[in-house]
Amino acid sequence: MDQAQHAQQTGHGGGLHEPAHDQGQHHPLGIYFKIWGLLFVLSAASYMVDYYQLQGLWRWSLIVVFMLLKAGLIVAVFMHMVWERLALIYAILVPPLLLITLIGIGALEADYTFLSRGEFFAPLEDAKTSAHH
Repeated sequence: MDQAQHAQQTGHGGGLHEPAHDQGQHHPLGIYFKIWGLLFVLSAASYMVDYYQLQGLWRWSLIVVFMLLKAGLIVAVFMHMVWERLALIYAILVPPLLLITLIGIGALEADYTFLSRGEFFAPLEDAKTSAHH
């Protein structure tokens, strides 16, 4: 039995003239409601950061973590990324991650360059006072 006969017997088609909607994916609504509830909980936790008036690095770390979790859930489920092929996932997610990594490396290098300039190109007053001692 070849693939075309198997496809016709199992009802999966495989012909050129079949409607496109037969090939689509249908997901249960329950998963969307669960993700919606999880997004609501994450948003409430994000608002709790402001309500309890957390400050400093703790505040911004929590806000960014909640933001990334919500964005990941939206991309994975509502944009159907979780059901896509791995090649498409890599094609969409790897370039922004690579760009963020390169920007981070550039920021570290810029900080190093800025601090090095302060070390080697000190103002003249500092150089004069250190020469007299």
